[in-house]
Amino acid sequence: MTLLSIAGVSRNFGDVQALADVTLDIRQGEFFALLGPSGCGKTTLLRILAGFEFPDRGAVRLDGADLLAQAAHRRPVNLMFQSYALFPHMTVAKNVAYGLERERLPRAEIKTRVSEVLETVGLTALAGRRPAQLSGGQQQRVALARAIVKRPRLLLLDEPLSALDKKVRAEMQLELKRLQHEVGITFVVVTHDQEEAMSLADRIAVMDSGRVEQVDAPVALYERPRTRFVADFIGANNLFPGTVTGGGFEVPGLGPLPCKTDLPNGTAVLAVRPERIRLGDPGRGAADGTVADVSFYGGISHIAVDVAGHDRKVLVATQGPARITPGAQVGLTWNPDDAVLVPA
Repeated sequence: MTLLSIAGVSRNFGDVQALADVTLDIRQGEFFALLGPSGCGKTTLLRILAGFEFPDRGAVRLDGADLLAQAAHRRPVNLMFQSYALFPHMTVAKNVAYGLERERLPRAEIKTRVSEVLETVGLTALAGRRPAQLSGGQQQRVALARAIVKRPRLLLLDEPLSALDKKVRAEMQLELKRLQHEVGITFVVVTHDQEEAMSLADRIAVMDSGRVEQVDAPVALYERPRTRFVADFIGANNLFPGTVTGGGFEVPGLGPLPCKTDLPNGTAVLAVRPERIRLGDPGRGAADGTVADVSFYGGISHIAVDVAGHDRKVLVATQGPARITPGAQVGLTWNPDDAVLVPA
């Protein structure tokens, strides 16, 4: 069931077009991610949902009601800031209770709800501490508890894990996913971190230059990108520009490359993931090359191959330490089903 409907939303700042006819439907109970590089418009869209910006055109409806007609403080929407914005002079419990106190709820209800949410995020034992006495991950949990204690229909998260180190970030990704399922609130997260979006979200909207390039589940985005931008932005990829003809897909300098030609004749780009490419003897694959570099990443090796006629190194990923050295002559091959053609 659709909870949030965004239809034809556009926003300009002078000559800069921040959003261009953005249309999205976000489902009830979904963990949804807005993913893209800096300046793609994702934060502007988040601010429109929160009530801090207004679109030049378009409509936003929450449960069928016009969200844009409601003042920011009246919307059943809460925003968790990137900086957490905790009150340093208040305890954890007081920080979490602050929004409920502003609503003048009965003290007994405030105490019960704060106690419940602190138990949910695992901070009951730290209720009397102040933010300076907490780790980054614990502060993030306090900010999340303060956001969900008001029981919003929609929770917006702006780069929620960017201030954490890599190990804590990985732990909090699992924690956020667990909490979202437990509390049943629809989460919309803004991030430029592909790994964060792929690990957290049920669906992802990839944005570029104010436009939505593709909306899909993480696996579909990775395996079947529909535009060149998505193919290049989501994970590592090998891109081969060429032309679809009646006889297949031709790449200048390389000749025909194996793929399913499911696009009409004309220019296109072939995308092949590094883990889908196999190394073999020269003369027996789609292309031949020379190993330029081998890097080991603890379980996976990345092999960069120079291919004559191609201006970028071809990246190959293999499990475990690579049994090959720079300077080796190799052939590259892949299954046609593992290569994806996208419009140029």
